[in-house]
Parts: sequence; C-alpha cells; structure tokens
Amino acid sequence: MSKGKVVVLGVNGHVGQAVARAFVAKGWDVTGMARTDKHRTPGVRFVQGDSDSVAQMRAAIGDAEVVVNALNMRYDQWFEGRMEAQMGRVIEALGTTGKTMLFPGNIYNFAKTDRVMRPDTPQNAQTVRGELRVRVEQMFEAAANRGDIQVLIVRAGDFYGPGSTMDWFDQIMFRDIKRGVAHTMGHGNVPHAWAYLPDLARSFEALAAVRSSLNAFDRFHFAGNFVTPAEMARAVIKSAPVPVKVTPFPMVLFRLIGLIDPIVRESAKMRYIWQNPLELKDERLEEILGDGFNTPFDVAVATTIRPFFKPLEPQSSANAVGRPA
Repeated sequence: MSKGKVVVLGVNGHVGQAVARAFVAKGWDVTGMARTDKHRTPGVRFVQGDSDSVAQMRAAIGDAEVVVNALNMRYDQWFEGRMEAQMGRVIEALGTTGKTMLFPGNIYNFAKTDRVMRPDTPQNAQTVRGELRVRVEQMFEAAANRGDIQVLIVRAGDFYGPGSTMDWFDQIMFRDIKRGVAHTMGHGNVPHAWAYLPDLARSFEALAAVRSSLNAFDRFHFAGNFVTPAEMARAVIKSAPVPVKVTPFPMVLFRLIGLIDPIVRESAKMRYIWQNPLELKDERLEEILGDGFNTPFDVAVATTIRPFFKPLEPQSSANAVGRPA
C-alpha cells in the first residue's frame, strides 16, 4: 500500500535523484519532473516538464500531497532575479492547495562568525549569494504564513554520495586519482559540514511521513558529517583498495581558475565556508530520525569513492573497498 504521492521537481539533480530513490524505497508513489528522463530511476514515473512553465509544474504536481522542490540552476546564473522568479513559479504552481513542499537549504544564509547554526539562528548572510537564499526562504515562509502551503526546509552542508557527479569529490578531490593522488579541501584543521546524500534524502522522506505533526513553516538542520580535512583523508586512505597519496588541494587556485571560469569564480566568493567552522545542529530533527539513522562516516566515504578507483584496482580486489579493517 502506498504511503502517499510525492512529486520531485528537478528529479535529474543531485538531490532530486537521491530523494526520489529514498521515497520509492519507503513505498511512496513517486513522480519525477524534469526536461528529460536521462536517469530513468526505477520506481519513478517520469513527467516531462520545465520549471519555466507554471502550467507544466502544476500538471506534474497533480493530486500529490507532497512536493520536493529540488530545482536548481547553474551556479553562475542565480542572479538578476532568476532564482527568485523560478521559486516564485513553484509557489504559483502549488497555489492554495495546502500541499507540503520540502526544500533543500544550505549554509549560505549565515555569517562566517556563526560557529553553530541551529534552525532558530538569526540569518545574517555573509555574501550576496547568501542574501539571495535568505530572500527565497522568506518567499516560502510568506506562502506558508498565508496558509497556502506547508513548507519544510532541510538545510545541509556540501553533498557527496555514490554516483554523484559535478560535485567536490569528482571535480576536485579525485580529479588526479589516475595518478594515485586524491585531495582534501579546506584550510588547516578547520572542520567542514558534509551531507551524505542517501542519508539526507531519507531525512526528507522521514519528515514527509510526519508532516501532519509539523508547523506550517519549519526549518530543520541536517548535521551530516562535520569533519576536518585530516579526518576526510584518513577515511579515504582507509577505504582505498590501492595505495593512494592524499594531499591538500591548494584553495588559492579557485581565484586563479575563476579568472576564466564563471562557475569557479562564483565558488571562490564562498571560500569563507571552508575557512570557518560552520556546524549545523538540530536536536529536534535528530529525535525525529532516531538513533543510528546516519550511515557511519567511513562507510559513507567508502561507498562514495569506490567508482573512482575502478580503473586502478586489480580485478581480484574489486570488492575490497569498504571492508572492515
């Protein structure tokens, strides 16, 4: 028996794919909307649609009780009103239906001095990009306060997980793995907030399952893995099926590459999140999810990095990654 109907807007993205799989695993009737069905996720009914069209999003949403707003746009195209307009169309498509919308938040909303960020921490964005994200959340809050929809924001750190591409792991940390070299990101011993995508996705489903007990507008902070570059390096070395050298990635290169690459240029403007220990905490979410919810960090890293070592590992050790030491 289905637990309900959920529609994932932007099902082809990092969050969209992971969330769709998590809801399928828990017995939901899942529909995914995107421009193309390039991933063909098992158990997901695909509906072609474009976030530029309110009518197409409204049709995709249909009679679903829950909508996951996993839409995103290229990192250098958020501005000039584009993101606000996109999120405004989602609000318009949902109308006054009272449906539940879940949205992935990030840590951009906070200042570099906010060492511990809880759902009720005042949002004082450090950058223009962060101010944009604050405005988007205010749009959602206004819709919820009008009684139009229920909004649940799940804030997390940088994503990683198996099969994920165009993220820090494949773009930076394992770009040189064919030479037997991996990299860590960050500054010195400053810990960084990471979110293992399969766990984050399951938290979306867990909140959707108890949505009737939650507020019309609620924020949750997914703590994930708050680890130093050295802790990440140890996890990589422990899981590697072949000897690997792990070195710090020279973060100064972001500024240099940014001179010719607009996406890297925008990423460089957010370097404060690597230079400062910005930790997400939420005891209420932890209580909802329960003890033992998160995948152990070493296991999560091992599962994520396994594909990067495929060209290097001997056939006989193909299953060695992630075995307990």
